[in-house]
Amino acid sequence: MACGLEAGGGALPGAAPLGHPGGDSATVPPLRSSTHTGTFAAAPPPRDAPPPRDGELPERRAPGLWGRARRALPFALAVALVAFVLGRLDFDAFRAALARVDAPLFGAFAALFILALLGADTFATVLVYRRLIAPVAFRDFFVLRGASYLPSLLNHHVGQAFITVFLARAHAVPLARAAGATLVVYASWLGCLLLLGAVAVPANGGPLAGSALLLGAGVLYLALLALRPARLARTKLLAPLFEAGVRGHLIALAARMPHLLVLFAGTWLPFWFFGVRIPLGAALTYIPILMVVVTLPLTPQGFGTRDVLAAALLEGFAAGVTREERLAAIAATTTTWAVALTLVEAALGLVLLRGVLPHMEAKVPTAAARAGAAPTGAQREPA
Repeated sequence: MACGLEAGGGALPGAAPLGHPGGDSATVPPLRSSTHTGTFAAAPPPRDAPPPRDGELPERRAPGLWGRARRALPFALAVALVAFVLGRLDFDAFRAALARVDAPLFGAFAALFILALLGADTFATVLVYRRLIAPVAFRDFFVLRGASYLPSLLNHHVGQAFITVFLARAHAVPLARAAGATLVVYASWLGCLLLLGAVAVPANGGPLAGSALLLGAGVLYLALLALRPARLARTKLLAPLFEAGVRGHLIALAARMPHLLVLFAGTWLPFWFFGVRIPLGAALTYIPILMVVVTLPLTPQGFGTRDVLAAALLEGFAAGVTREERLAAIAATTTTWAVALTLVEAALGLVLLRGVLPHMEAKVPTAAARAGAAPTGAQREPA
């Protein structure tokens, strides 16, 4: 699903830093742990530090007034959209919709969904990073991905950036290369959505041309990978895409399918708790739209955007005699589900970020020693 970032760092056990295929390994500043926040930050570089090399990102300056206003904009938009949705509601109908739900069962479903989503996401993502960055263990990435849920509360892509920076520093690879590997992860996710849309369009009576257009976009992308334009393939950010190639992307796509199914179920089934019964055929059309919009960098956790879009798309499936009752059932679903997910992700992310990641960071010297003892031939050869 779609920025600012609080970057974390640390080493994953059992993985030694790998050299960048296109050149020398990046020099990574030592990591230090903050006893106040439990997060990790790079030690400040010397004042006479040289400019960043090709493929690395320059140090970011403190944001100015416009930068702070731009960061506050998603929160303001979320408040405005939620206020718009709630302003149209009959609050008696809204309270009635909330009262009909078994709260413990709903909370247990939210917790089970997050754990299943974390496992499926880890399974699909770790395969990409193992191929392109380092031999990351499933357990270690499970912890890292869970810890990223905390910055993901701002936006899904902030969490992805957290993971990217963490892996780049932990495994001593250029940030541009780590970001390129993350692009492969994004490509697998977008490929799943294209396939889902290609199936959903004819399933709901749409033209086959719509499916052909979606599939054609995917085929064009794979053709570009197969052609390997030299200028693009040599770019440090895009090089991992071409290294993965068509076969690597198809493998990543297949591995991403369980994650897609879990996320689809977790977006669709909560509506049933509130009497909004969406048939599978219609769900294949509308639920992917919600899945994508929630990840866009518009509002934190999709607050507001989820509510407005669900009301526009799904009102016809809600129980209720009046329009106010139907809108109340949908708003009760979206707001309650967003709050439940936020609470579960915040608790899980905080536990992993403060309780587990510091122990992973402590293993950095051991991993670095192993890397230093390894023969030069063990480093990955340039592509």
